[in-house]
Amino acid sequence: MIEIQELHKQFGDLHVLKGIDLKIEKGKVVVVIGPSGSGKTTLLRCLNVLETPSAGVIKIGSSTLDFSKKVSKSHMQGFRKLTGMVFQNYNLFPHFTAIQNVIEGPITVKKVPKDQARKTAEDLLTKVGLKEKMNEYPFQLSGGQQQRVGIARALAMDPEVMLFDEATSALDPELVGEVLKVMKDLANEGMTMIVVTHEMSFAREVADEVIFMDQGKIVERGKPSELFSNPKEERTRQFLNLLQ
Repeated sequence: MIEIQELHKQFGDLHVLKGIDLKIEKGKVVVVIGPSGSGKTTLLRCLNVLETPSAGVIKIGSSTLDFSKKVSKSHMQGFRKLTGMVFQNYNLFPHFTAIQNVIEGPITVKKVPKDQARKTAEDLLTKVGLKEKMNEYPFQLSGGQQQRVGIARALAMDPEVMLFDEATSALDPELVGEVLKVMKDLANEGMTMIVVTHEMSFAREVADEVIFMDQGKIVERGKPSELFSNPKEERTRQFLNLLQ
């Protein structure tokens, strides 16, 4: 489903990703943990092609980007449609209502007829528990509600993979649960997901696999029960001990 080979990303002299190799099966939930600056967010942004990798190959389904040679802008734009990304800071259009935020992408990018896009958006906003809020603007919504609009907006593009970049870290603690519930529901429905998070309880409960990254590399990966209870690498143990 997803295959990453020798993925590198450099920003000038800063080598952020140092040869990431990763395979993820369809329908699996992978949680990525690690300290700040370890490359977690950059990995997601490369998968979404918001950042252009310096080298490496990314495959999603039957589509492949090989950054050992020049990749066209149109090829990257087409590849980006395979992933839906939910950001830390919502990134909603402030002058659009919730439903307008959700229908904008399908109408402008995928050329979906407006009536069809609206019906899908209504269904998705109902799915994330915001049926009564669809005509309200972002400033009228709580942080948790805005993030759920963000999830609905990503799902409206009908992606093959959902990417979550610290989707709950900007929320007040009492709002975290409502967003995690939506993410758990998606996991239970079989959505392929890569989740960067500090919510270890979510990782334990929902992840099929946990990946620990540090200094641009995958240090260790395994099932949550194994990685959290009996990590093999000393660096993983050090990190997990800080969370106790």
